[in-house]
Amino acid sequence: MKVLVTGVAGFIGARLAQVLLARGDAVVGIDNLNDYYDPALKHARLALFNRHEGFEFVQADLADASVVAALFNRHAFDAVVNLAAQAGVRYSIENPAVYLQSNILGFGHVLEGCRHHRVGHLVFASSSSVYGANTRLPFAEHHNVDHPVSLYAASKKSNELLAHSYAHLFGLPCTGLRFFTVYGPWGRPDMAPIKFARGIAAGERIPVFNGGEMARDFTFIDDIVEGVVRVLDRPATPDERWSGEAPDAATSRAPYRIYNIGNGSPVALMDFVGALEQAIGRKAQIDFMPMQDGDVKATHADIARLNADFGYRPSTPLGDGVARFIEWFRDYYRTS
Repeated sequence: MKVLVTGVAGFIGARLAQVLLARGDAVVGIDNLNDYYDPALKHARLALFNRHEGFEFVQADLADASVVAALFNRHAFDAVVNLAAQAGVRYSIENPAVYLQSNILGFGHVLEGCRHHRVGHLVFASSSSVYGANTRLPFAEHHNVDHPVSLYAASKKSNELLAHSYAHLFGLPCTGLRFFTVYGPWGRPDMAPIKFARGIAAGERIPVFNGGEMARDFTFIDDIVEGVVRVLDRPATPDERWSGEAPDAATSRAPYRIYNIGNGSPVALMDFVGALEQAIGRKAQIDFMPMQDGDVKATHADIARLNADFGYRPSTPLGDGVARFIEWFRDYYRTS
């Protein structure tokens, strides 16, 4: 199978490409290598594919329609995994324009490429942030997601709506995955795990928001990628049971599905900090801070649908995952 992975130099994209290549798929990866965080980490991830015959890298921006069209013209993709996006909830408050450009316009160009070249399956990244102001836990795919509290979340909800339109109008099989908090080796430096690890290792104070009264559905990267691959291999099909009288937001008469993908078991933020302390061997110095704009107190993924349809069941205990993360962290950042 030939797969296009957008955002291939990113945290999830790079690991997904490794897994696909290892099982014999051909992977074409595209990434604009922007400087939202240190591009050196992105280049280091790409170096994992040096001299791999099954891998081709294209440095380009999905917001450039001509580049995306040329890419689809040059390759006959069996499937596409769209992971490219401007990430970060808080950064969307400072720089909203880049989210419109990358997350909506760029995604639209990918949809057009899939449509005109009859791609067999589009799997695309949504986010747990779409649940927004909803406080009913665990978050389930049938919950209302019409009240985003960040522009990032709004852009991801827009992706879900656009994908459904293409599935309905053009028969394009689309599956959206609402990612919950992912951690592990090669993780993003703007996310809490690396920020906390750096601070603890250096003996510096780390900011913990909402007085530490927060919880996240932390999920190890390998568990996430296993789920993505399972979904990729089974294109969405129309749900014959779907009814417009009682519409289910996670399915459709069109070949379209939405799934949560996470651990299904939230971890208190202070417990995650404790796991980092144990792996690093040093106590954290903490500054407790108020809640930030655009943030939510807790996330908890209901993964029953993904389990029922694909047998997805994350298996990495928090302690093991954090230990593997810190092993990589020490090696990459040369810390003791």
